[in-house]
Amino acid sequence: MDWTLFGSALLSSTLLPGGSEALLLYRLHQGADPLAIVATATAGNVLGSFMTYGMGRFGRRALQRGSEKTDRHIARAERWFVRFGRPSLLLAWLPVVGDPLCLVAGILRVSVLSFLLLVTLGKLARYAALAWLM
Repeated sequence: MDWTLFGSALLSSTLLPGGSEALLLYRLHQGADPLAIVATATAGNVLGSFMTYGMGRFGRRALQRGSEKTDRHIARAERWFVRFGRPSLLLAWLPVVGDPLCLVAGILRVSVLSFLLLVTLGKLARYAALAWLM
């Protein structure tokens, strides 16, 4: 397993800035096995998103004790999520909006199974497309 790629993918899918796509493309250029590289990057990226989901899920109690402004933000996120639904988690790989999507999914207590399924499919498709284009 390419632990550097795994770590890069994990960190880039949390609320921290970063990107693992360049490293994935570099590894492919070096001749790495595309299936192994895509699987490694996907696993790290999904784990990072799951950590963000967990922050939302277990941090909800702290947010509920927050200010009136925090309560309005949670209500707004709930309305947005109801409008676009769980399939929006397929876009958790997108820059800027992907990490907050995972956080909101945790806050709104989306089931772990559907979260993991949708996020994994979206992130796998992104890495597979990059590898295929290479």
